[in-house]
Amino acid sequence: MFDLKVYGLILQLVFYEGSDRMHQALYRKWRPQTFDDVCGQDSITDILKYEVANNKTSHAYLFCGSRGTGKTSCAKILAKAVNCPYEKDGEPCGECEICRGIDDGSLLDITEMDAASNRNIDDIRDLRSEANFTPAVAKYRVYIIDEAHMLTKEAANALLKIMEEPPEHVIFILATTEVHRLPATILSRCMRFDYRRMPPEVIAERVKFVCKMEHIDIDDEGAMLIGKLADGGMRDALSLLDICRSSDETVTAETVSRCAGLAGREYLFELTDKISEKNISAVLETVDKLYEGSADVSRICDELISHFRNLMIVSCTKDASAILKLMPNELLRTEKQAKEFSQAEIFRIVSVLQDTLVKMSKSASKRLEFELALVKLCSPALSQSQEALISRIEKLEK
Repeated sequence: MFDLKVYGLILQLVFYEGSDRMHQALYRKWRPQTFDDVCGQDSITDILKYEVANNKTSHAYLFCGSRGTGKTSCAKILAKAVNCPYEKDGEPCGECEICRGIDDGSLLDITEMDAASNRNIDDIRDLRSEANFTPAVAKYRVYIIDEAHMLTKEAANALLKIMEEPPEHVIFILATTEVHRLPATILSRCMRFDYRRMPPEVIAERVKFVCKMEHIDIDDEGAMLIGKLADGGMRDALSLLDICRSSDETVTAETVSRCAGLAGREYLFELTDKISEKNISAVLETVDKLYEGSADVSRICDELISHFRNLMIVSCTKDASAILKLMPNELLRTEKQAKEFSQAEIFRIVSVLQDTLVKMSKSASKRLEFELALVKLCSPALSQSQEALISRIEKLEK
């Protein structure tokens, strides 16, 4: 007779064995476990360590900043540090039962809530009721509320009630990418920390460290390009690295460009030269070649805006290398191209491309919108914008 219990046990064993072999994303595997692991936010982590070490923690914290800068990671580390019985100099040990329980999510005294899906007043009422009970195992009940700006007005007011007079055993940590959407009443009751975007070189160093530990071959240009494309976020950088390591044995700038859908960096200089020459035919041929190579047209437009921003900085500053994080050969080519455009032309081009990027998000044909924009850039007479008229007048004056 077939035994269902035995069959169930077999399935559990198969799943357990398979789960060990399942690949874990790099951004999860290398998530910071201590404050010292957090990259690029030293001013914040130093304060948090001091507060924990001297038992001066606040009842409410607000971590705000762009995605992937370490807000949620710091929240979890802080939750471990204030509860770790073996805390040293503000850092959690990471080995005790409480630290492990917080890491695997089994410790009920630490609650991580996504306000995007738990945003209503009933969810906050449940939180308030639970917060009145003393912790079961830990020293503090810690509530980490991610995407706090998504709370409804009623839910935010309900949260405010308990934040005004919180129990001594409760700590609130709010994380948000849009701090301006939070009520001023909540902002005034939190210790606020603004997380900065990480510089490309900081991200590149971390990427190279992860590659060393994971036995991934990567060159300096590949790591730096990942740092630039990550837009200040470590999570995006490691996610891109995860894709790149499955593509080639050695991760190079060319590998990163291909995996990110950029089709190489050369196209930026090529398109810019054709725009400078007002060569409409050559510009459209370049776009066709990129499109056939499965490049993302929206990404091309975004990268071209960034490239003309670089030209603007070169034309407006004496030492562009202090601002731009470019390879030496790229910086030389950028300086050379900047001389081909006046500042008025650069401003007009950036304006047209930015308007096009907005239109592309609503258009059925992104390629057509991009091609129309490039034709306008090559022929200012086709555009009736103020910037185009100024460009034409400037050309006549010359």
